[in-house]
Amino acid sequence: MITQEQLKELQQRKDDLKRYLDIDGKKIEVEEEELRTHVPDFWQDQKAAEAQMKKIKSLRNWINGCEEVELAVDEVATGFDFVKEGLVEESELDALYTKALAMLEKLELRNMLRHDEDKMDAILKINSGAGGTESQDWASMLMRMYLRWCERHGYKTAIEHIIDGDEAGIKSVTISIEGDFAYGYLKSENGVHRLVRVSPYNAQGKRMTSFASVFVTPLVDDTIEITLDPARISWDTFRSGGAGGQNVNKVESGVRVRYQYKDPYTGEEEEILVENTETRDQPKNRENALRNLRSILYNKELEHRREEQRKVEDSKKKIEWGSQIRSYVFDDRRVKDHRTNHQTSDVGGVMDGDLDSFIKAYLMEFAES
Repeated sequence: MITQEQLKELQQRKDDLKRYLDIDGKKIEVEEEELRTHVPDFWQDQKAAEAQMKKIKSLRNWINGCEEVELAVDEVATGFDFVKEGLVEESELDALYTKALAMLEKLELRNMLRHDEDKMDAILKINSGAGGTESQDWASMLMRMYLRWCERHGYKTAIEHIIDGDEAGIKSVTISIEGDFAYGYLKSENGVHRLVRVSPYNAQGKRMTSFASVFVTPLVDDTIEITLDPARISWDTFRSGGAGGQNVNKVESGVRVRYQYKDPYTGEEEEILVENTETRDQPKNRENALRNLRSILYNKELEHRREEQRKVEDSKKKIEWGSQIRSYVFDDRRVKDHRTNHQTSDVGGVMDGDLDSFIKAYLMEFAES
């Protein structure tokens, strides 16, 4: 059974979080923002209207989340008194405490996502590494893992472009993910993911190691100013097929944009390539491709700012983007994150999208990075 001290600590954390989030101020802000939606011509500018509704929804999510935590903590306090009177079993009280603590920690974790880009939607790209069919199968397993994670959290996903593997799996996939703080949570997944298992594609039944890279960028919208130089843009079109588009050999709805990017800080040049086969509408695919290109450029600027911040704050642990971050060892029943040393034996749960403990461990250690 929980102690009086545990109850007091829970109540104190709840009060501290409510005060820090300024929930009373957010309630006033919601009322003010909702008044703006009552003007007759509010929906004439649809993009501005949608941005306004998204802002209100975000504020309401904080308010609702805090109210739910407050109710859960109050239930624990009531249950604590009822146990003394024999009206509630100790096991019931412990269950209420566990539930309230989990809700509180979830809101505290979300509060750690304080960078402007954290609240944005995300673009997640997976590329299979060297190793042929085995690594391509691993890439498809990661794709399913992230789609299941998104499903668990009520996020909307769309496969913008996918290249199937030669025999099984995928070579690469680009997924857009829409939902509150999608980028803030998924930025923890940037890097190389390593699989160790007895391969079903190896006739000798040998243990094999495969790699796949995951790259996550914030999905920018029209409120973010990103300058694209038209002279550096070139387009290709192609017939899309397979999972990326079903109108194979009919129309060239797939688009490919190439952007000759010059780093404003180093002067280095590189070609950025973005493909989109999400719809059968070529203009829509062009619009999506440009949106993804702007997201990549925005992320490059963020990386520069992070690097400058790390140089100033040498005491902080450095994150090596693109390095091996996590190992999934199937036959040893172990998934371990090498940055935080967090690990679990629930391999099946992780592959079914249960990533929250890894995300939490990452944010607890690197939230300010």
